[in-house]
Amino acid sequence: MNAHSTLKVARLTAATLCAILPVAALAQLSAADAAKLGTTLTPMGAEKAGNAAGTIPAWDGGITKVPAGLNYRVGGTYPDPFAADKPLFTITGANADRYKDNLSPGQMAMLKKYPTYKMIVYPTRRSAAFPEGHYRETKECSQKAKLVPGGNGVTGCVGGIPFPIPKNGNEAIWNSTLRYRGDTFAMHWSQAAVTRTGEFALVKFEYEYDFHYGNLSKPVAQREPNKVLNYLQVTTAPARLAGQILLVHETVDQTREPRSAWTYNPGQRRVRLAPNVAYDNPGTAADGLRTNDDFGMFNGATDRYEWKLVGKREMFIPYNSYRASDPALKYNDILKPGHLNQDLMRYELHRVWVVEATLKPGTSHIYSKRTFFLDEDSWGVVVTDKYDGRGELWRVSEQHNENWYNVPMFFGTLEVHNDLQSGRYIAMGLRSEEQKIFEPIKRSSADYNPNSLRGIGTR
Repeated sequence: MNAHSTLKVARLTAATLCAILPVAALAQLSAADAAKLGTTLTPMGAEKAGNAAGTIPAWDGGITKVPAGLNYRVGGTYPDPFAADKPLFTITGANADRYKDNLSPGQMAMLKKYPTYKMIVYPTRRSAAFPEGHYRETKECSQKAKLVPGGNGVTGCVGGIPFPIPKNGNEAIWNSTLRYRGDTFAMHWSQAAVTRTGEFALVKFEYEYDFHYGNLSKPVAQREPNKVLNYLQVTTAPARLAGQILLVHETVDQTREPRSAWTYNPGQRRVRLAPNVAYDNPGTAADGLRTNDDFGMFNGATDRYEWKLVGKREMFIPYNSYRASDPALKYNDILKPGHLNQDLMRYELHRVWVVEATLKPGTSHIYSKRTFFLDEDSWGVVVTDKYDGRGELWRVSEQHNENWYNVPMFFGTLEVHNDLQSGRYIAMGLRSEEQKIFEPIKRSSADYNPNSLRGIGTR
């Protein structure tokens, strides 16, 4: 029996049935189910066992420290612990139908549209790992978390995955939003909107993330109530955009307290409220190729969609994508006409949760439907298929990722949104030419007051 013939779609019937139940009828996680966390399930709620075919191994704890022999320095690039792995096979447009049960419609469309597009499949490495504190908070949170009425927020927790055994799609997407992504840190990366011929102009950013939900370096009493994070984006290039600042205060219960956002324009020297930094308004310098709520594959309010938990399946997804951040690479090596340089990308077979978001009647968004594929080991969205108002497949997004093993956490790195209709794409999180990949910093909430934006550029 070979690897090709044994790859099967695995669906969880129970999860599918739960998806059709009204939110009000759903009970909190039982003590018996909570006891599965860390035993038959991983601390995050994934299946600990491998699959029957042996093509997905059991989870053994992931990578929890810098692997021996790797030369890593804090703030710098993460060396690839799997550099010696050899590809198993390559999926192209010519053989894509053979693997269609383990691909999304969007991935199939990319393979069929571009003769140069391919997916090189490597051995599956379940490397995802998180701090013990996050696992502890997940177990504590699992029996207390509730969706707020209407589903646009979570109550009962100050950290951890709220619904490690989700009963509906809204719970699953909130798991993704509230997964551990570090405490307070800074990073640099670049973004490129790529034309059909492969031309691009870089936009460079400095970021700060100050998480409160799940921040393991802050005692619970010091975490701001109902705050996911303070998010700061400073544009540093090109010159015409340099100095622009975006500040976002993201909340956990968005019904009680919606997101707040402010922008600073250096030419006007004015700080303004930015209520348009949400939903389907265009993202920063994105050339119309992504929406605000595309950032990080999904963020913000959930109230414009009906969320359905379809179930779980085995799928080829971006994973352990260290090579894409190799400092030996220039951005010209990564960005090619139509799509990324797929010779540099790594795909593996993993189990994913499938969540369908369908636009509610009476609301508006440029995407009439979105299908999210969430890695079971990290709750990160790794692939999204997005449909236009006619119901036609429009955009396909992939989140390449790495285990940042000094933390540890599994973090999305190179994020790409492909527009099938225009033949263009935007690549975000380009890091191979950057100096600061992930650097813990110390900040207070006062540092993220909108009144302080004018002075931020002098830090």
